[in-house]
Amino acid sequence: MKRKTAFLFSGQGSQYVGMGLELINNYPPGLQIMEQAEEYLALPLKKMCFEGPAEKLNITKNTQPAIFTISYIIYNFLMENALKPSAVAGHSLGEYSALASAKSFSFEDGLRLVRQRGILMDEAMPVGSGTMAAVIGLNSNLITEICTNIEGVCEVANYNSPQQTVISGEEKAINEAVESLKKLGAKKVVKLDVSGPFHSSLMKPARDEFAKIVNDIEFKEPVYPVIANVTADYIKDAKEIKGLLLEQITGSVYWVDSIKRLIDDGYNTFIEVGPGRVLKGLMRSIDRSVDAFNVESFKDYEKLIKKL
Repeated sequence: MKRKTAFLFSGQGSQYVGMGLELINNYPPGLQIMEQAEEYLALPLKKMCFEGPAEKLNITKNTQPAIFTISYIIYNFLMENALKPSAVAGHSLGEYSALASAKSFSFEDGLRLVRQRGILMDEAMPVGSGTMAAVIGLNSNLITEICTNIEGVCEVANYNSPQQTVISGEEKAINEAVESLKKLGAKKVVKLDVSGPFHSSLMKPARDEFAKIVNDIEFKEPVYPVIANVTADYIKDAKEIKGLLLEQITGSVYWVDSIKRLIDDGYNTFIEVGPGRVLKGLMRSIDRSVDAFNVESFKDYEKLIKKL
């Protein structure tokens, strides 16, 4: 089989204490990248990623630069070992890693974007006034319909897989939707441990403030095809990127359609680049006919090489 490879970059929720440590111990340039990020952000990223505590790592404004940095290290490691993608995509936060890998902006600009994005998302709403929930085992069209009929803000945030859809909005509206979806036969509905209603219209204050940051960045043409979350289509030119990143803060992540687009275009090998294996798991639910791998450690890389 001739392989056509896409890299998929992990999103928020994939973080854990200890992420990246094994790879950095085997890949000295990784430590340099980590130290560069620490200096640029004036944040103790090494300590947060390798030692925790989890409560600190899980604060959105810390999580986003931490995952972005670890993903960038893994990407550089793969490139130095002659593993290159023909296209890239990233889940939510992972879209920034995808764009950095495609050289649409520098690593430093990426750090600035994700740090500010995290701060603004944290500040967009008072804690406890908005939330998110993952709905397992119910048709996404039905979930969308239920959201439309709920009083208050209740919207679909992520179309993650045919079996998993995430909703986001006001606490009261989400609680009402959770009860309705359970009655309709959802296998499971899980409230997520998040600090706000991400990918919903309630994030508009963050989007408006983030526009000022985005206006300062010079975006370049991606060197690889990049699939955007909010369109599930390729970014056509650099001028589009600003609008797509702003829309993504308040809009849905069309992950299923993004993956299907890549598969329809002949991509048959997907490598998750970043901590955890969330995207590899979603891939199994979307289409088992393609090969899906994850790389976050030297051990993962060795396993991957044997299978390619």
